[in-house]
Amino acid sequence: MRTMQSAMKFKGWVRAVVAVALVSVVAACGGGGSSSSDNSSNALNGGSLPPSPTQQPIASTAGNTVPITVGPGVNGVINIPTVSVTVCAPGSASNCQTIRNIQVDTGSFGLRVVSSVLNSSLLGALPVSTAANGAQLAECATFADGYTWGTVRTASVTMGSETTTRAIPIQIIGDKASSTVPSPGCGSGSAENTASDLGANGILGIGTAPTDCGATCANAQTVNYSNYFACPGGTSCTRATVPLTQQVANPVANFPVDNNGVIVQLPPVPDTGAASAIGTLVFGIRTQSNNALAAAQTFTTDAFGDLNNSVYNGTTVSAFLDSGSNAYFFADSSLTLCGSNFAGFYCPSAAQTRSITLVGLNGTKAGASIGILSASTLFGNSSNYAFNDLAGQIGGNSSFDLGLPFFYGRYVYYGFDQTASGGQTPYVGF
Repeated sequence: MRTMQSAMKFKGWVRAVVAVALVSVVAACGGGGSSSSDNSSNALNGGSLPPSPTQQPIASTAGNTVPITVGPGVNGVINIPTVSVTVCAPGSASNCQTIRNIQVDTGSFGLRVVSSVLNSSLLGALPVSTAANGAQLAECATFADGYTWGTVRTASVTMGSETTTRAIPIQIIGDKASSTVPSPGCGSGSAENTASDLGANGILGIGTAPTDCGATCANAQTVNYSNYFACPGGTSCTRATVPLTQQVANPVANFPVDNNGVIVQLPPVPDTGAASAIGTLVFGIRTQSNNALAAAQTFTTDAFGDLNNSVYNGTTVSAFLDSGSNAYFFADSSLTLCGSNFAGFYCPSAAQTRSITLVGLNGTKAGASIGILSASTLFGNSSNYAFNDLAGQIGGNSSFDLGLPFFYGRYVYYGFDQTASGGQTPYVGF
């Protein structure tokens, strides 16, 4: 059982991908959807790609919007969309800090900030949450390529002109010694407790769920699957149940008005990539004049935003639209894998097109076509950070990750799960 959506982050399902995705390169400056010379005809090598979507993001000037930037970020990692987030001590309008390069991740839930990027005044003023027995509360947030370990604290969160109605639980990554990491029990893969490890200063999880674990972590019968730990004296951490109100929370779901979803908007980029891309993150759906639901199709999902009845190559798969993945990730033995230099990514000799049928719980069914160029071709231009046709291998045949490449030229909608209060069921759309 998973306690969080397997976000795969920016390094992919397989650890071998890490070496590629963390390559640092020198970036040229660029604007929204900026392009370097597009040698598409040569890159196709006799193959073909599907037509690229062409929607342009709205201006990020309204109070319910913030700009999204895809670029070199903090560590030169490709296809990481980032925003700025302001964190304040509870009840304070002055003890605040705006943190740039926070990754936008629609495949996870809740705000996580690397402790080393916070100034000491603010960090010291963020109260550490406590478990039922009064012990310090910490979390091991598990992702497919690793985990983040740190305390749960409360803070007010602001993006654009939107501020949470209360101080909400967030995770402070890396503020606990590595010696306190529970073993066994903290998750597989490597620790990602620094900005260098993450390729960002934190993670903004704004998928469909209001909290990062839900009933699994709140129920004593499933405590063995909880990603929360009680640490008496800050050490000897053991799994703990945590009520929903203390779980790391989706900040947008706690805004006063524009709290029912988000729209991720990125510009089109050339087939061979762009130096950067500037888009817009819009808060709320159908709550303002600038956030109408204009999706061609909407799919109701499970609580994690998954489309579990989708079909690829005749096999039923769990598909999800995940801005926190830097490529498409799926299994297809007909696609040639790259060599050791780009292990885990696909390197077909000619451009390829693949299609998946997405199926929602509401019965909505629609095909989505994706393009794939050789990773070795794309990475040949070391000044590019935005790619719409990068793909890699996933373990097994049960999942299909429509990662950040899918978002370029599209408005992608995430309706939050509000069923606990009698509201809408979770959905995605584009």
